[in-house]
Amino acid sequence: MDCELNVTCVNIEGYVEVDKYRYVYFLIMFTAYLLIICFNSTIVCLIWIHKNLHEPMYIFIAALLLNSVLFSTNIYPKLLIDVLSEKQIISYSACLFQYFIFYSLGNAEFLLLTAMSYDRYVSICKPLQYPTIMNKTSVSIFLVLAWFLAACHVVVPTILSAETKLCNFTLKGIFCNNAIYGLHCVRTIVISVYGLVALVDLVILPFLFIAFTYTKIFIIAYRSGREVRRKAAETCLPHLMVLISISCLSVYDIVIARVESSFPKTARLIMTLQIVLYHPLFNPLIYGLKMKEISKHLKRLFCLMH
Repeated sequence: MDCELNVTCVNIEGYVEVDKYRYVYFLIMFTAYLLIICFNSTIVCLIWIHKNLHEPMYIFIAALLLNSVLFSTNIYPKLLIDVLSEKQIISYSACLFQYFIFYSLGNAEFLLLTAMSYDRYVSICKPLQYPTIMNKTSVSIFLVLAWFLAACHVVVPTILSAETKLCNFTLKGIFCNNAIYGLHCVRTIVISVYGLVALVDLVILPFLFIAFTYTKIFIIAYRSGREVRRKAAETCLPHLMVLISISCLSVYDIVIARVESSFPKTARLIMTLQIVLYHPLFNPLIYGLKMKEISKHLKRLFCLMH
């Protein structure tokens, strides 16, 4: 469907006049996008180059950071164009494509965190079986399933939305997420039910699994010696911090689809900034600072640069 719809800009709800500060916003967002690419790509390259980082835990981290780069690339180029444009418009088909990529990558992050929690569980709770369970084939299967399952769950509501009649052509938001449902004449029961199924499969069940694995890890670590507790703290805390961050975004995305315009404007702005800026930068900073081996290689890289 090739209709055009008005896409509101960064502070559509009265925070800032885009026309007045257009080039300032462009510079800020372009800088943010470059930082996201540089920070995430640097750690991915370090993991790729150094053989001592060719372990399942670091491979999953590289996949997570690559996912962040793709996620940001789905949002920032169009956002930068909109800031410099007199009218912020996008075809409905392009909007659906952005919606598909947004939720495919967002859900894949949850599944990647689930695979990471299982990896840590096997490493700490079943150390003797770790090389057998977490071999190259297993890691490859986990990575493929994370992206494939997420995409499969999102493709159905995307197709259904493409076939749904539109009665509104103004999108409330700076990119195409579940706000596209506000464009539909009627919110179909099929989309609502399928959205609930996807929520259970891609968010709730993975979250419960992660909670289970980390509970087991902390019980084992508490009963074991100092070395096990140190290993658990060093490798699990960064994952938990990232999990909390993505969980906040997921809760916001679910809530905003239900309460729509009644959601406070300030809260909308804060959470939108978290999606486009804070979270993509948060991941590489956490793993770069908190993961000992990655931190070592980063320090060596900075020393060579100076």
